[in-house]
This record gives sequence, structure tokens and C-alpha cells, in this order.
Amino acid sequence: MSASATKPLYVAASRAIAARMLGGEMMVMSLRDSTFFTLNEVATVIWRSADGSTALSDIVRHSVCGEFDVDFETAQRDAEELVNRLAEHGILTVSDQPIPQPPTHL
Repeated sequence: MSASATKPLYVAASRAIAARMLGGEMMVMSLRDSTFFTLNEVATVIWRSADGSTALSDIVRHSVCGEFDVDFETAQRDAEELVNRLAEHGILTVSDQPIPQPPTHL
């Protein structure tokens, strides 16, 4: 039972960003083009869940709809718009396949 006829989307945070929580909002800046974003609560939930291996629809269904009073179709549409906008600035990577994450230690 899929709300979207498209392939699943996977999202991962870029390594070319600077991010910090401040007053309940996530502040994110692209090191690629110096674009700065202040993410609201919903966008912050998506950002924190963007591990590259969890489909965006699962993040929306379990994290967004589970925490906020919003229907799945609306939340999914808004989430897709958000991640595509952030991907345009190099803040997130979006793929139709899981995104392998490099090890955090050198």
C-alpha cells in the first residue's frame, strides 16, 4: 500500500554542510554555496532521520506522522519538496536507492 506510485526516495545529509541545533531549530549551511536554512520542527525530524538507508516514506510515516498531526499524503508531498530543495543546495543527497554512508573515522 504505497501513497506514491514513484520509487522510494532515500535521503542522507551531505558532508559539505555545517549544522547546529539552536533553540529547537536546526540551522544548516551549505559549504558549497553558503546557502543557510533554518529548519522547522518537521524538517528537523526529517533531517535527523536522513540516514541514507531509510526510505523517505518510512521517515514520513513513522517519524513525521507519528509525531505531528498530519496525514501521510500531505506530509509525503511536503517532505519530497523539502528534500529536493535542500538537495539543490547540496545539503541533502537524494537517491532512488539506499545511499551508503562512509565511515565516520579515518
